[in-house]
Amino acid sequence: MTETPLSETPQEFEVKPRTDGKRIDAYLASRFIDYSRSVLQRIIEAGAVEVNGRVVRASYKIRAGDRVKLSLPPLHDTTPTAEEIPIEVVYEDEHLTVVNKPADMVTHPSRGNWRGTLVNAIQFHFDQLSTVAGEDRPGIVHRLDRDTTGLLVVVKNDLAHRRLALQFEHRTVNKEYLAIVYGVPERDSDYIERPIGFHPIVRERMAVRTIEDGGREAATFYEVVERFRGYALVRCKPRTGRTHQIRVHLASIGHPIVADKPYSGRDRLTLADLEVAGAVADDPASLLIDRQALHAHALRFAHPMTEAAVELCAPLPPDMARTLDALRLHRQPEIPTRRLR
Repeated sequence: MTETPLSETPQEFEVKPRTDGKRIDAYLASRFIDYSRSVLQRIIEAGAVEVNGRVVRASYKIRAGDRVKLSLPPLHDTTPTAEEIPIEVVYEDEHLTVVNKPADMVTHPSRGNWRGTLVNAIQFHFDQLSTVAGEDRPGIVHRLDRDTTGLLVVVKNDLAHRRLALQFEHRTVNKEYLAIVYGVPERDSDYIERPIGFHPIVRERMAVRTIEDGGREAATFYEVVERFRGYALVRCKPRTGRTHQIRVHLASIGHPIVADKPYSGRDRLTLADLEVAGAVADDPASLLIDRQALHAHALRFAHPMTEAAVELCAPLPPDMARTLDALRLHRQPEIPTRRLR
């Protein structure tokens, strides 16, 4: 049984071909991201989910064209509150703005994060925001993970939002990330093409999964920018936009991102880790970075209203710059490599 009453007005929709073959619980979790998978499973167990007029179990695999009907419990009030939180604006006009998101900031309110998000901040700073993504995500056309820094577009009106969303959908927006990883990739550059889906055990993580097990097509191009002893700086250009895509893909080839605890098992990098003489791991002065070393560095798209090319870059944040300086000083390889320009 569910713990809270279900809505008296059920939702109905048709399954699209791109999700064909996913388990119904995984499918609903990806569609209704503000509900935990356990809540959705309890709703299924309570018989509140029907497919083509029949109650189904959590293991049911959906097919294109299936008609899904379900009732959900009410959510926390999702209207975001404006908060006077500083944000760095990289570009702005009457239709959109691009901000440089800091670390430790969730993009939009969701379960467990109702305050202090980027949406709370932009509600304060901008008088008009698009409504296409819903009242809890005004202006948001794409997102970055909580501890990923860098460029993120905020849209001010619905027409611009729809046009830009089509660019993301058709994969014509060029996104470039910089990441510091453990180990040194053997190849100068390569494509990683491995499907990504929900981790079978840990809900907060994603994993490489087969299409049959709910994985979705995912492709990331990477190239090595600088090599160090035991570390590397890589440039990543995702062709798709799956959750945690770059983090999962780099970990899958044996080079997880530095300080990315879910995928590397370590939550910080210190001078002691670099074996610097006299450095002590617990000394605050030794800390280089304590969040995943991933930064949305560059963005290129066609302006949704004028069609002019918009090309933007955001410099590395202080913690990643500090980490690179330490690697260049203490972990230089025997054969020098090119430096980031």
